[in-house]
Amino acid sequence: MKGRILILGGSGFIGSHLTKKCRDLGLECYSISVKNNKLIRNFENVNYYRVDLRNFESTKELISKKEFKYIVNLSGYIDHRPFSNGGLDVFNSHFYSLINVLRCVKLESIEKIIHIGSSDEYGNISSPQRESSRESPISCYSLAKLSCTNLLQMLHRTENLPAIVLRLFLVYGEGQSEERFIPQVIKGCLENKTFPVSEGTQIRDFCHIDDVVDGIIASLNSKQALGNVINIASGEPVKVKSVINEVLKLVGTGKPQFGLIPFRKDENMSLYADINKAKTLLNWQPQINMNEGLNRTIKFYKSL
Repeated sequence: MKGRILILGGSGFIGSHLTKKCRDLGLECYSISVKNNKLIRNFENVNYYRVDLRNFESTKELISKKEFKYIVNLSGYIDHRPFSNGGLDVFNSHFYSLINVLRCVKLESIEKIIHIGSSDEYGNISSPQRESSRESPISCYSLAKLSCTNLLQMLHRTENLPAIVLRLFLVYGEGQSEERFIPQVIKGCLENKTFPVSEGTQIRDFCHIDDVVDGIIASLNSKQALGNVINIASGEPVKVKSVINEVLKLVGTGKPQFGLIPFRKDENMSLYADINKAKTLLNWQPQINMNEGLNRTIKFYKSL
């Protein structure tokens, strides 16, 4: 691959893995983040910038002077605060960051804009979640993600914006923040702690970071995917309790206390993807099963 790529959120968990992959493929990489990721260092031969994309003038100053062939939008953060308690800030951060980028970048030079959406956009609709389903967001975060999806699809229809939306389910792997579910469980088991977890009856879809990055790269190379929303996931339903028990088995220590963490209000108890569209349009499917992915992830956290 050749050309210049702008990765928004390039120092985050997914962004840092993607940045390294793009650099290794020969792309000229530019990364924008608000802060550094604590677990993954910056890589050589990558241009890193610290910019708050909510600030139009700062965004314009940085990206309006260069031409980019590709943009991948991984900016923002997962935050399920309700509207009455800061949720509007979450919405504005995601939606207006994207708008600022679209206003500032030289769109005529763009071959692909890949926006990273979320399975949360589906809300509580029945599994397996399909891209053709009508979404039903249940938080300001998921509403912001869906609003970005709709904006990009509208611009594709009306102005031929070369946009693709990848709707990720639960991503895990080496370098993820220790505040996330699987790293928390791994850490608790490695330290042989007694730690609280939910009942674990939720059904989820976990996809290893390497498979997710491969899905993003496949979308950069796909012409037939333009204008589409595409699920990126394992397509395999698994109970949260099964994941916890598998980590416990692989590590050999730890005392998870099931049922001490309540379910989130309006939490979807069954969330897993139909990935046939990704197989067809991207010629992509996951290669790393749960056992291999957990072993890799445990090895990483052991090394810290």
